[in-house]
Amino acid sequence: MVSGIRAFASTAGVLSLLAVSSSRPAGAQRPAAARRPAPAAAERPYFPERFDWQHKTPAEAGMDAATVDDAVKLAIAYESSSTKDLTIDLATTFGAREPYDTPIGPVKARGAANGLITRHGYIVAEWGDPKRVDMTFSVTKTFLTTTIGLAWQRGLIHDVMDYARDYMPPGVDLFDAPHNQKIKWDDLLRQTSDWQGTLWGKPDWADRPEGAKPSDWPNRELHEPGTHYKYNDTRVNVMALAALEVWRRPLPDVLRDEIMNPIGASSTWRWFGYDNSWVEIDGQKMQSMTGGGHWGGGMFIDAYDMARFGYLFLRNGTWNGREIVSPKWIAMARTPGPANKDYGFANWFLNTDRKPLPSAPESSVTFRGNGQNIIYIDWDHDIVAVIRWIGTTKQLDEVIGKIVAAAK
Repeated sequence: MVSGIRAFASTAGVLSLLAVSSSRPAGAQRPAAARRPAPAAAERPYFPERFDWQHKTPAEAGMDAATVDDAVKLAIAYESSSTKDLTIDLATTFGAREPYDTPIGPVKARGAANGLITRHGYIVAEWGDPKRVDMTFSVTKTFLTTTIGLAWQRGLIHDVMDYARDYMPPGVDLFDAPHNQKIKWDDLLRQTSDWQGTLWGKPDWADRPEGAKPSDWPNRELHEPGTHYKYNDTRVNVMALAALEVWRRPLPDVLRDEIMNPIGASSTWRWFGYDNSWVEIDGQKMQSMTGGGHWGGGMFIDAYDMARFGYLFLRNGTWNGREIVSPKWIAMARTPGPANKDYGFANWFLNTDRKPLPSAPESSVTFRGNGQNIIYIDWDHDIVAVIRWIGTTKQLDEVIGKIVAAAK
């Protein structure tokens, strides 16, 4: 591949975007914002084949080519200034303020800024190296909660308001402690469980510790499950182990068979657990997954497969006439809980009142991971964009603003 911006010219004109280099890269608080009708061009939506994702020029997709060009140039210019050596990055960010920071899962050096923009399902612009498989950090959480949604669809989980403890077999003590007995699936999904304990050698309090001094950290205030939002990877990993106990199948197998193969994803993505996160279920050794790359592991994936995943949700869980993810599950995932109006299920970041991303519609969502790794889903404009390794949320909003402006 050739690095830089790639857009797609019609026979009547010149490429609208110029190459920039010669190398490659429990309960709802309020309902989600109502979606506008899909554009006429998307009434019979296009779905890409596994090995053939078709392209259109921005103009052919109803977008202004110059503004798309501006968005892509900004996404490249705003690449994160952090080191590409993610082992060093983890040690100097999380590790600078957290104990127990040693990675226990794989870590890979990242590539340069890359991504793509789709409209009506067609790729209208690409930049960097979208085929490069990189860590995607907490976007992994969205893959994880989707496997729980599949368990709910199949009746393996009756109701997200059920207590998680009632789904655990004898000998699995994740929810035996008095404080943890009150945790419901909905609390796990919304990061409001306030689960207390240690999993895979990582205490819950050691992730983004709270207190004036280190001696305060293990004695943190306890909150009633469902009442307090706290972004916490230990608790997400508890959810992953609980989901494994319900499925009794490795979650990457569930994701591959039920989601990624049906949407035509590549064979290059991998979902990693930790070196010490192996359990025995029905006499078989299985690795419990992580919900991110905080201590290594998580989803390693390219931008194209991220975009396919986002496009599945843009199409409300249906792919080429087949319902894969229940629209009811998506509606729940897009509905904020009482403890955080900007967050649905992990990792559905909502745009309530347009405060998180002022340039995007209120109905839009982003799946976000450290770095930053972004899947942007915009039902109002029929757009999915993947933006990888961008610097700040303000810069992300500026790029999204250009994408939205191009579609008006």
